[in-house]
Amino acid sequence: MILFWVPCVFILLAGWVSGEAITATGTNFTLTGDNVSYLFQIDPTTGDIISDHFGGPADDFVPPAYVFSNGWNAGLATKRREFPDIGRSDFRLPAIHIEHSDGSTVSEFTYQSHEIFAGKPTLPGLPSTYGTEDDVSTLLVKLYDNYWDVSAVLSYSIFPHYNAIARSFKITNNGTRNITIQRAASFSTDFPNLDLNMIEVHGDWAHEFNRVERTVDYGETTFRSTEGFSSHLHNPFFALVSPATTESTGEAWGFNLVYTGSFAATVERFSHGFVRILLGLNPLHTNINVGPGDIFTSPEAVAVYSSQGLGGMSRSFHDLYRNHLSRSGFTNQTRPILLNSWEGNEFDINETSLVKLAGEAQELGVELFVMDDGWFGVEYPRNNDSLGLGDWTPNPAKFPHGLKPFVEQVNNYTVRNTSRSLKFGIWVEPEMVNPNSTLYKQHPDWVMHSGRHTRTLTRNQLVLNVGLPEVQDHIISSVSRIIESANIEYIKWDNNRGIHQQGHPSDDYAYMLGLYRVIDNLTTTYPHVLFEGCASGGGRFDAGLLHYWPQHWTSDNTDASDRLTIQLGTSLVYPPSAMGCHVSAIPNGVTKRNISMEYRSHVAMMCGSFGFELNPSEMSEDEQKAVPAIIEQAQAINPLVLSGSFHRLAIPDKSNWPAAQFVSRTGDQSVVFAFQQKATTKPSVPPLKLQGLDSKARYSNTLDNGTYSGATYMNAGLNIRFPTGDYKSKIIWLNRQ
Repeated sequence: MILFWVPCVFILLAGWVSGEAITATGTNFTLTGDNVSYLFQIDPTTGDIISDHFGGPADDFVPPAYVFSNGWNAGLATKRREFPDIGRSDFRLPAIHIEHSDGSTVSEFTYQSHEIFAGKPTLPGLPSTYGTEDDVSTLLVKLYDNYWDVSAVLSYSIFPHYNAIARSFKITNNGTRNITIQRAASFSTDFPNLDLNMIEVHGDWAHEFNRVERTVDYGETTFRSTEGFSSHLHNPFFALVSPATTESTGEAWGFNLVYTGSFAATVERFSHGFVRILLGLNPLHTNINVGPGDIFTSPEAVAVYSSQGLGGMSRSFHDLYRNHLSRSGFTNQTRPILLNSWEGNEFDINETSLVKLAGEAQELGVELFVMDDGWFGVEYPRNNDSLGLGDWTPNPAKFPHGLKPFVEQVNNYTVRNTSRSLKFGIWVEPEMVNPNSTLYKQHPDWVMHSGRHTRTLTRNQLVLNVGLPEVQDHIISSVSRIIESANIEYIKWDNNRGIHQQGHPSDDYAYMLGLYRVIDNLTTTYPHVLFEGCASGGGRFDAGLLHYWPQHWTSDNTDASDRLTIQLGTSLVYPPSAMGCHVSAIPNGVTKRNISMEYRSHVAMMCGSFGFELNPSEMSEDEQKAVPAIIEQAQAINPLVLSGSFHRLAIPDKSNWPAAQFVSRTGDQSVVFAFQQKATTKPSVPPLKLQGLDSKARYSNTLDNGTYSGATYMNAGLNIRFPTGDYKSKIIWLNRQ
């Protein structure tokens, strides 16, 4: 816990830096970014923290809006609050709800003191944003409940250049008896009476990150995950926007929880019109006991303000997460072009067939060959998904000499037109176990279960209780043994079911702390290994895992048309550089659609990790001939995907001609992806207006070989003629002259 408190000497030395971003006039606090202000104050009468402003730049505290308080709603119910409790006249949902030792659930936290310093402390055992003294400043507000001898510290960190506020809190039980955390919202604030819409992303397996927008009306607008993980159904992200906000204009506020477990997001409009924002743990999976002298730490939540529409909000998240959340050394590196064995072979694999497949991949120009599911199990050979999960030993019938000789054969291939060896990667699912496995027979008590209730299966598997230290140690040992057994340079870490049964609601929080310990250990021990997260696709595409892993498999649905919606939805908060996207065989395994290789490739090129999920021997001759050029094009585009700014020009929900654009950091180069979903005779294709260019500069383009000003591209646009037919696409390069 020492990391949470900053020595006074450090504060004094760094004060001049923090003073630019955070100021305190008495107990009026102002956090200032390049284009955002966040203001709150301490009520001198009650000691409560009162919200004042979160939005565009503001320098002053103005008198609060008058609220007619006759009737039942008076006192705290009429205040805009930063850390609301329950039971003391505020009838809205609380950010903190504690059950005390006598069963009482009323708390009364009041202001005690504060600290301001440059830099940002880590959160013990939890992923969080990070930065130097020049990047971020932090305010700690210390509160105390004299009735129960419980203290709270609220942490506010501002990243000025990203217009981003990171918040978390800790609760310390200074008493002699247990307390229980019932609700914990990491980010909580009250907006004034504004007309707002709420945008979130919903979905399911193979249908992730579909955008939905609704009006913030009186009552609660809420969504949550109770699946133990962030889930396919919802994601711990939402945005509030003014009704007139577009991709490029208007106000937008984005909120994202840096956490992988069950969560709840709520926007509540009360009778006076004030709008309360709450984002944190799901109360159904909380109920966390805090013993005498112990500390509870909430996950971090990040909020971003944009006056340049949803696109401005997204780009702030992208830049912040690439530079101050994702800590992998691969985050800003070009990822190898890969081929995964699953769609080509599924469980039907062995050393001979995979060496052959790796050779075919090498001939196409692939740089990384990945062996997916089906390679392990001794007593219970992994020949289907009902066997062997948890037994991470190569199956002797498939790999009679183990992994090392096989991987050496793969490494002996050289990548087409280079002298580089073909890299090797492997699939694992370390948090899961089949009942038909040696591990389960030896440790049936290691799985998540609830007493004598039947242990429910999904995909024929159970969830290991990663909250148990012995399970954590087993996973660390198993994955370490795999990595050290051969020259393994990539791990695809999968997770193929939610948590149905928990013996206690707090098991989910304990699981996440255990999972983070495991992943922190492995990524620190093996920094040379590129880790990719996967959870039946995007079931755990969240900021928590992005802290440790630089990329995530975006969806098991590789249909290019569906993927446009999924990828553009994911980009609302997560950078395209963190997405794994592959070209798969046709007809597509999920939708059965037949879409051209060109369109499929263009969609996949919009992501940081590009690859293939198919059997090269089953490709047509024309497709095989096209692959080297496709790889060359993907490699040329990848630097812009990794570090450039991303603009959604049109989305499939609202246009038959969706499009997106990357602009290099220098602004000298841009690449545009333009698509036609359905062929039409009428109407004509609308002009495609670009974004992010220097209006006064001139750029050549590869569409009509013309040279025009940035202003012309952005205000008049380009007129694109697509070939006749459904699912057509074009890539257009722009270069500053």
